Amino acid sequence: MSRSSITSTACRIRRYRPVPAIRAAAPTGPRLGILAQRGKGRPNRIGVTICKLLSVEGLTLRVQGLDAIDGTPVLDIKPVMKGFLPRGELREPEWAAELMKGYW
Repeated sequence: MSRSSITSTACRIRRYRPVPAIRAAAPTGPRLGILAQRGKGRPNRIGVTICKLLSVEGLTLRVQGLDAIDGTPVLDIKPVMKGFLPRGELREPEWAAELMKGYW
């Protein structure tokens, strides 16, 4: 089997705790609405990650680069196809790039 990339949809299940609608995304970052952030305080606990599929063993998928905590239920997987990726150049504010340094 050739290695390919998949999109994984995972859900963190825990009790919802309301967070302020507007807050700083990082200690030095600008104040933003919660839906403009990727933080754990979002009301929707579903996350989507593109990761590398390493192997399939029966019903077990081994992946690399999944942005989830061990034991997080995976709701869906699907192949990544270039036709569905964002088109054109992605724009990202400088504070977001700085926040993500060293994340992976």
